[in-house]
Amino acid sequence: MRKIKKNDDVIVIAGKDKGNRGSVLRVLEDRVLVSGINKVKKHTKPNPVKGEAGGIVEQEMPIHISNVAIYNAITKKADRVGIKMLEDGRKVRIFKSSGEAIDA
Repeated sequence: MRKIKKNDDVIVIAGKDKGNRGSVLRVLEDRVLVSGINKVKKHTKPNPVKGEAGGIVEQEMPIHISNVAIYNAITKKADRVGIKMLEDGRKVRIFKSSGEAIDA
């Protein structure tokens, strides 16, 4: 079970965007794509076949999963994630600080 999933609210704990929050758009192998985080300017060539204009495009790039932490809305801080087994055998993610379940 992954500790960070798509649509999780995360906060950046290291790097140029430290302290910024965003929602996870995509989870790759060891990286995550977060909305509004790690924006870069990419120079693109025009492609007349696809009808794309060239120029400078600003887009998000993936950030390493170790540089983000899940955001706890109750404490308004970054939190660590643990995994707990329920009585019925299901696994749920919990906040380490409070023990509350992330997945309801």
